Amino acid sequence: MRARELRADGLLLLTALIWGAAFVAQRVGMDHVGPMTFNGVRFALGALVLAPFAMRSPASGSASGMSTKAAILGGLLAGLALFAGASFQQVGIMYTTAGNAGFITGLYVVFVPILGLLWKQRPSTGVWIGALLASVGLYLLSITGDFSMGTGDLLVLVCALCFAGHVLIIGWIAPKIPVLRLSVLQYACCAAFSFIAAFFTEDIKLAGIVDAAIPILYGGLMSVGVAYTLQVVAQKDAPPAHASIILSLEGAFAALAGGLLLGETMTTRGITGCGFMLAGMLLAQLWPEQAKKPTEAPAGI
Repeated sequence: MRARELRADGLLLLTALIWGAAFVAQRVGMDHVGPMTFNGVRFALGALVLAPFAMRSPASGSASGMSTKAAILGGLLAGLALFAGASFQQVGIMYTTAGNAGFITGLYVVFVPILGLLWKQRPSTGVWIGALLASVGLYLLSITGDFSMGTGDLLVLVCALCFAGHVLIIGWIAPKIPVLRLSVLQYACCAAFSFIAAFFTEDIKLAGIVDAAIPILYGGLMSVGVAYTLQVVAQKDAPPAHASIILSLEGAFAALAGGLLLGETMTTRGITGCGFMLAGMLLAQLWPEQAKKPTEAPAGI
């Protein structure tokens, strides 16, 4: 495995760790503000923090020849997918259990290679087996009772589909335009849509935002400003399907953070689930890639 791929794997693993801990922040923050307000403030904070660095970055992208208009449209598309996924997750978790939400959200690791087929991407056999193992692991870690599809579960299922689309969009657009400018653009777009939704559906109060300051700061600075940017950087060298496997460890890190910060305990079943997810990640990374026929065009979006 090349050094750049190993570096990308490490960045994606760190991203999963930050996002896993952010699950605790999101649950605590919901005690003070609505889901759209929480998302709006944290994504706006993430955009503001990165904006000065983005302004200093090179104005041009890679040698792909993508125009400024196309780059902006790509960033807006990524922001829209991010807004959709974050919104459905934040609202859905209000009507379902944390275990169900964790498992269903993790289904995006399966949706990514399936959606990739629409653009003639051909994942290796290891990716498919790894995705299955990761899904089994997420099930063992997250589901503690009978699985049922209620309103909240359906909303989170839509969230998983949106996040899968976001992974693919970032994998397509990241090599073509400056990373920081892409990050700021998608965060600003996500924040704007979140505030618009909050204006029509929630009672926005400054006192509530102040009470949720610590969760919002973590969500804005770490989960958004740092983690999403690490994802963009890493996916320059990591195939989307492989990236989704590594990012699925977010569930395991969420369980660990819950134990350390909220006093939650992990059962033997949960530990077994973590083992399945790790096995899925390693299998997807180490399985030999499928050889392409001489007349076959390279897969891509």
